[in-house]
Amino acid sequence: MPRNTSLLRERAHPGHEKVTTIELFFDLVFVFAVTQLSHSLLEDFSPLGALRVLLLTLGVWWVWIYTSWVTNWLDPEKIPTRLLLLVLMLAGLILSASIPEAFGDRAVSFAGAYVFMQVGRTVYFLWAVAGHPNMVANFQRILAWLLLSALFWLAGAFAEPWRLPLWAAALAIEFVSPSLGFFVPGLGRSRTSDWDVAGGHLSERCGLFVIIALGESILVTGATFAKLEWGPATIAAFATAFVGSVAMWWIYFDAAADRGAERIVESDDPGRLARVTYTYLHLAIIAGIIVSAVGDEFVLAHPLGHSSPATAVAVLGSSALYLAGNGLFKCSIAKAFPRSHIAALALIAVAALCWHWLPPLALAGVSASAMLVAAFRDARSGAASQASTVSSHSA
Repeated sequence: MPRNTSLLRERAHPGHEKVTTIELFFDLVFVFAVTQLSHSLLEDFSPLGALRVLLLTLGVWWVWIYTSWVTNWLDPEKIPTRLLLLVLMLAGLILSASIPEAFGDRAVSFAGAYVFMQVGRTVYFLWAVAGHPNMVANFQRILAWLLLSALFWLAGAFAEPWRLPLWAAALAIEFVSPSLGFFVPGLGRSRTSDWDVAGGHLSERCGLFVIIALGESILVTGATFAKLEWGPATIAAFATAFVGSVAMWWIYFDAAADRGAERIVESDDPGRLARVTYTYLHLAIIAGIIVSAVGDEFVLAHPLGHSSPATAVAVLGSSALYLAGNGLFKCSIAKAFPRSHIAALALIAVAALCWHWLPPLALAGVSASAMLVAAFRDARSGAASQASTVSSHSA
């Protein structure tokens, strides 16, 4: 029997591998990370500030999704893997605390924590699956790519004038590597058919991260509202922000999350679907939620009067990004971009053409209405589909 087989998850009930409490505990670090990202964007909502936060968001997501892939294969209830997650939590706290000054005085701590998490977790996995040639070969390739990107992360931490391009190069290396099968000369490339993915587990993990992001958005909105004077305009802005958050939850969780879980469990190549649908496409969904929290703060601060370009971009851009991300997610599992999302995006496009004449509260109202349109039409389509299924089974 291969060494360390006991550290692997059992696949006794495919599609029903549970998310463990230690994984949920690990996720708490990323509540802090998402908060740091939204606050950093709020403090510097400029093209350069947005680009920096985008790079940091990509890094935070990448370190989280890689860990979710690892716990998809390894049993987090086993003591060695549990200890690994606790160590990664500590590193994740350092990484999250460094976010506001990642392009300043805390560049070394951010890059160091990131490299430690990516490389250290991969080295542990190679030890944990020793005796499984296929898995070892896959993660040897992954390690090679992560070591290459680590050079750029660390170089950027110490070379301030070149930090942004070096870190962008590091992320580009890491993001392109899965689509290339982590090809390494002499080691070949990985095939998605070789990745024994527990689809239900990975789907649930990504859904929980969406909940984390939505929860952070609600907390930020509530905290901001609590500090303001409660006039009619402020209360209306708060209510609109809440309706928008409800619509975002509805769009993702009413049916799409469950359909995605079913689709990946039933897929002949779950590794390919997991790579595209959950590793890449969910980024737009998370980014949309983070930017929406910034837009809510802008509207709460100044609900009336002329809208600034920053407010228009944050409010309308976040909705467009979230709807596009969900549309692509649904397209990947249903092979069609939902018409409801096209209609909602068209409504946002009309508002974008005349944003200068609309006050911030009106922009927020259009944004929330667009997402309600998508949520309502999806709910009706889902109900009709379910009724059709029941009718066919009865016949």
